[in-house]
Amino acid sequence: MEYEFMTADTPLPPCMPFPKALAGLPISSTAKVMYCQMLDAMLTKEMEDENGILFVYFPVKELAVALSRCEMTVKRSLNELESAGLIMRVKQRGFAEINRIYILIPKI
Repeated sequence: MEYEFMTADTPLPPCMPFPKALAGLPISSTAKVMYCQMLDAMLTKEMEDENGILFVYFPVKELAVALSRCEMTVKRSLNELESAGLIMRVKQRGFAEINRIYILIPKI
């Protein structure tokens, strides 16, 4: 096996943000990774609502694929994040509209 050591000049591979406040929260590791995945998608896509607040569309099926988890686990983790005050899901009016997910900043 070959190894490559990091130096100060080594470029990092693409990374997702992981707020330090998540480390100490009593939520599952799946919920933590999901939060980071959605945060990264929100910052990358930069979708704003009518008030200039960033949000993300992330259907359960897409989250399940992105996290390599079943849809039931994704739904449970979304509920965990919402209960912990880390996301807010807002239902859109109209048939077949996808819910907006607002990523909230964890309080330290």
